[in-house]
Amino acid sequence: MNVTKTLENGILTVLLDGKMDTGTTPQVAEEIEADIDNADKIVLDMKELKYISSAGLRLLLSLHKKMSAKGGMVVKNVNETNMEIFDFTGFADILNIE
Repeated sequence: MNVTKTLENGILTVLLDGKMDTGTTPQVAEEIEADIDNADKIVLDMKELKYISSAGLRLLLSLHKKMSAKGGMVVKNVNETNMEIFDFTGFADILNIE
């Protein structure tokens, strides 16, 4: 799993590349948590995310809750497979997906 981050003008943009599962989600969480206090908003770019497991979904929910008190969180470039997971689990109704 590769995580590429940029923090500009209070917006933390995170590009996720690979599979976010039980083994990789702690790494992703650690990467994002390192900059979350300096961010007013998080943009998660999932263009290269091949798969997300329940562990990844829990992380998204946690980030969504933390950022709702600030500027929010946006998930963008979700592929068809991951969008089906979001729809099936109800996350499509919770997350701000572009």
